[in-house]
Amino acid sequence: MAKAPQRAPVLGPAFIRLLARFTDADVSRPPPALSERLNQWFDWNRAITLSRALDGRLSEALDGADFDSAEDAGCARMRATLLDSIHAGVDTTTPRRISSAEREAHAGYAPYRQHYLAVQRAMLATTGNLRGRLREMLARQSPAKARLAEVDAVMEASLSPREHSLLSTVPALLGTHFSRLHAAHRQSAAPPEPPDISEDAEPAPSGPWLAVFEQDLRTALLAELDIRFHPVDGLLAALRTR
Repeated sequence: MAKAPQRAPVLGPAFIRLLARFTDADVSRPPPALSERLNQWFDWNRAITLSRALDGRLSEALDGADFDSAEDAGCARMRATLLDSIHAGVDTTTPRRISSAEREAHAGYAPYRQHYLAVQRAMLATTGNLRGRLREMLARQSPAKARLAEVDAVMEASLSPREHSLLSTVPALLGTHFSRLHAAHRQSAAPPEPPDISEDAEPAPSGPWLAVFEQDLRTALLAELDIRFHPVDGLLAALRTR
């Protein structure tokens, strides 16, 4: 009996491999080299600014509050708050005062999409504020660390828009994954019972496949949280080094 063709293994970080599993797209070819990709994302203005940050004269360290254990613990609490929001249950209760078409749509992927977008917004706001505050503290420690803070500011301004654009596609990929899992469940399930068309009926899908999807959603959010915290973790490591 002929075997079904298998997809080639996907290369790259765990987050990329996870997202590839949500689609049927062929993403097995090697990604472009980092230098080639950065060349596409940096225009000449950004390149000049980065060059000045790297090669310019070291500025004097600024005065202000020092980084201490309280600040370190505060960063950990903010990350823990985001973790709690990721692991929080998704409210799939259908609003009562909506049309039948909206009710049917809400019973599917819509609550999960709203949950993902809300956590994404919280991650963006938290990491953005943290990154700016940590740079200010880094600039107070020494001239060399002030340069590092300046380089990080340039990198954020240059790469964050591209990062946000790419990460904004994740909810759509999860929607495709949701639909695929639901369709496979319906094909393998027994013939459904006649639907309840009463006013209080809640047609939300359920079953083991939904538990699989919810775990995949949490895994995607956790992977995205790690990506968004990479610059923050780097600044923290520099601040802890004396």
